[in-house]
Amino acid sequence: MLITDIKAPRGAHKKKRVVGRGVGSGRGKTSGRGNKGQGSRSGRHFRSGFEGGQMMLFRRLPKRGFTSRARNPYQIINVGDLNRFSKGAIVLPDNLFDEGLIKNKDGLVKLLGDGAISKALTVKVHRATGSAIKKVQEASGAVEILVAVNK
Repeated sequence: MLITDIKAPRGAHKKKRVVGRGVGSGRGKTSGRGNKGQGSRSGRHFRSGFEGGQMMLFRRLPKRGFTSRARNPYQIINVGDLNRFSKGAIVLPDNLFDEGLIKNKDGLVKLLGDGAISKALTVKVHRATGSAIKKVQEASGAVEILVAVNK
């Protein structure tokens, strides 16, 4: 096979529409732009959502709810997720990442109290709820709060 034998797949090259080549071409005279107005002029520009001066749809619809600009940076794990670690283990964000419990090993981790734990573990996280700390301590474990470092 030679490089000259390679051809583009059928439909890969679409012919550009030729406009303004006489009335008989089907795209002559106004070249598909209609008669007069902003859309017929060269350099026309409409911002997205523009409806020709009519109130735009996104302004006509009611606004609901609130989106916080300060997203919660914490990755959440539950006490019940810690049962996969062996007894007496020290659980760090690196270990949680290796187990697939969090997606970013450099991110902040918060421990929540959902579920039950049956093993004594030392858990080192950036934040923990009161119920989570209580459950880990009841299982003869400990929770240590890590200091978050801005990167």
